[in-house]
Amino acid sequence: MVENDATRFALKTELLQRVEALGLQQALFPSDGEQIDEIVQQLESINPIPHPLHPDHLPSLLGNWQLVYASKGTVVTRQVASIPDFGATITIKRVWQKLVAGGAGKISASNSALLDLPLLGEWQLRADGVWTWGASEEMAKVSFDSFSIQATKPFGMESWSFPELKIPVLEFLRNEAEWTTSYLDQEIRVGRGATGNLFVFRRE
Repeated sequence: MVENDATRFALKTELLQRVEALGLQQALFPSDGEQIDEIVQQLESINPIPHPLHPDHLPSLLGNWQLVYASKGTVVTRQVASIPDFGATITIKRVWQKLVAGGAGKISASNSALLDLPLLGEWQLRADGVWTWGASEEMAKVSFDSFSIQATKPFGMESWSFPELKIPVLEFLRNEAEWTTSYLDQEIRVGRGATGNLFVFRRE
């Protein structure tokens, strides 16, 4: 147990150093992060909380988490990267997730991103949804019921802000995706999507 704790500490230190060396922009856009992925796999092999959705472990899962690395980018950054000569001029200032208990077998999830857009200023995007699960205490089904957008500093004006525009997703249009929490401790969380995308979060 002591050996695992020491190994986890060393691996997490190396992981965070490599992520920091990339810089937030590169860490959240699709890139070759093979070395980081290998470190994460080693961490997953000594996961201290293998059943994060068990009621006893939910307090360790819930709260505010900053996304620090995405192996294949995020929904937002993949779209940005696909725009020729435009992605390089968009600055990702922050991406974070808030998880709140939503009743038995449910977690309310809010995914947010703060972007600095050329000429348009600072904008915040948010997707609100829910995690549900059954017997599995590692994999959840995720669906989103609304999306919102807000200009927090339009045109770079510090004293301006626009009201939030919220767009609900009709129930028959909601898609479910599988989400596995493959590593969890008090500081670091790793999530994997069904397509193999790897996400590393750090507790705020």
